[in-house]
This record gives sequence, structure tokens and C-alpha cells, in this order.
Amino acid sequence: MWKHLFLDGEFSPRERLLSGLTLEQVTRRPAGASHSIYEELWHTTTWQRIVIKGDDVGGDASLGGEPDYPSEPPDREQTWHDLVKEFLAGAEKAVACGQSREQVGTEIVPGLPTADALHSLAVHNAYHLGKIVALRQLIGAWPPEPD
Repeated sequence: MWKHLFLDGEFSPRERLLSGLTLEQVTRRPAGASHSIYEELWHTTTWQRIVIKGDDVGGDASLGGEPDYPSEPPDREQTWHDLVKEFLAGAEKAVACGQSREQVGTEIVPGLPTADALHSLAVHNAYHLGKIVALRQLIGAWPPEPD
């Protein structure tokens, strides 16, 4: 179930969904869009890190008013590729965490079981990945080229 939620279920596999994009495409913000593809994935990756790694500093900063999205676009394409790798690695860690009986039975914070946090994270990821697909459609970069 966890692999289905985080990596390949319900819609396009996450790796494919994020593939084949240029720096120009991921930083473009179509008219009416609140964020670029890069900004959406940056936000999603940040929250995934907060949940999976228990990044209390990042979580507290975000809840304390720190920006939920990056203030600057990346200046090179490798920054985008590194972000994709970080997101996919975090998704793999979420799967491993969900498959660990020891971890899934614990609480991330008092009153919040790990399983509930992972389900919430999967919904959060799906929401933002759906926005990324919509942005790709708006800029004519959907579907990704076949592998």
C-alpha cells in the first residue's frame, strides 16, 4: 500500500511525472498560476522531509511564518534534478517507514501515529503533484516523453 501511495499508484509513477523537464519549463509560471513546477515540488519536498525525517526546526519555521515556497528560482538545471532526486528518495523513505512495523506503530508527535502522518503526507503529495501535472499541461509539457 505505501509504495502505491508514494511512488506509483493511482496516477503516473512519480519519477515519470517529474521527468523530461527543462529549467525554463520548471520555472515558468503560466498566467493565473500561483506557483511554478519548481516551487510546487520544492514545497512538497520540504514538507515530506519535515514529516519523514522529523525535521522539527523546518516544521516550526514553516508554522511560525517562514515561507512555504522558495524565494528564488533555481539558476541551473542541476538544481531541479537534485530536487527531483531528493523528493523521490524521500518518497522511498516514506515507503520504508510505512512498511516498518516498529516505525508505523510509533507516534511522530504525541497523539499523531506515524501511519496517520504518512497518510496525510500522501494526500499532500498527491495534491501538489496534481498541480504539477496541470502546470505541465498548461505549458505543453504533458505527457512526458516515453522512456
